[in-house]
Amino acid sequence: MTRSELRGFALAGGCAYAVDLALFGWLRGPLGWDPLTAKALSFVAGCSVAYAGNALGTYRKRAADGTRAVVRARLRVRQYAVFFAVNVAGAVVQLLCLTASHYGLGLTSPRADTVSGAVVGMALATCLRFWGTRTLVFGPGG
Repeated sequence: MTRSELRGFALAGGCAYAVDLALFGWLRGPLGWDPLTAKALSFVAGCSVAYAGNALGTYRKRAADGTRAVVRARLRVRQYAVFFAVNVAGAVVQLLCLTASHYGLGLTSPRADTVSGAVVGMALATCLRFWGTRTLVFGPGG
């Protein structure tokens, strides 16, 4: 693991977070979509931005440059599917942290929910996402 790898992962994740947040706000606010539909769409958009940033930036040197276009396309589809699954697992970690804090420990204030879901949960989910992206998506077998 190098500093440039961490920087690239953080930059791709930051861009993905910004897209997720902005799209969610736009869909919920001006367009008036229901929260779950808006979040589902913004989550997929954020995952797509994060994948593109990692595939074309952070881990671009791990790409199979000598392979045919059809093989590269199949590889990208497989990578994206695994990347999406890793991100869903990260979202589940965040939800589990929130659930444990809110319902298990009885910490029900908005601040407690924010700390458990968006701070503790996000930190754990980011570690899982970094490991999964580096190992499962863009690793030697990815």
